[in-house]
Amino acid sequence: MQLDHLAVAGESLEEATAYIERALGVALQEGGKHEAFGTHNRLLGLAEGLYLEAIAVDPDAPNLERTRWFDLDRFQGTPRLSNWICRVPSIGAALDMFPDGVGQPIDLARGALRWQMAVPPSGRLPFDNLFPALIQWQGDLHPARMLQHSGCQLRRLVVMHPEGLELAKLVGQMDRVVFDTGPAALKAEFETPHGLRVLE
Repeated sequence: MQLDHLAVAGESLEEATAYIERALGVALQEGGKHEAFGTHNRLLGLAEGLYLEAIAVDPDAPNLERTRWFDLDRFQGTPRLSNWICRVPSIGAALDMFPDGVGQPIDLARGALRWQMAVPPSGRLPFDNLFPALIQWQGDLHPARMLQHSGCQLRRLVVMHPEGLELAKLVGQMDRVVFDTGPAALKAEFETPHGLRVLE
């Protein structure tokens, strides 16, 4: 399992985008729509094959029969770092390793991109939505390789939860990811063209 990207949610895409651009001092690129979940996004290319995603409910999307991913149906308040996403070589094999609640694989597409994502029926991941969302990319295309490099690099992702040590045991050791106990929250530290910046 490897860190793939980070998601910043907002009540609107404009708010989520403005939060990232103000915090990191760089502009996001256009993303697209996720018709299966009625959401849309903008993206920021990071160093070492990672990327950052601003995501929100698409107000033009039709009503859905399913719950949206990333717990976006219940999202309220100011934009914030909401989820971290890890890629796996086999999403089925990965799900066999973890407890119930991580989700079921769903086939997804946006433009030429194809992937499977594990999404729980409730839309909310275990550990108060702080368990990593699991993704398996199909083919050779990956968003990070399609984005201009922003000059930003993730230095550290801190995953805080009252049961953070248990979460760490389930997920295992990962580069740049640190687990800690405390109120449920995510914090990411970035090296940017304008110095060290933080999203949380």
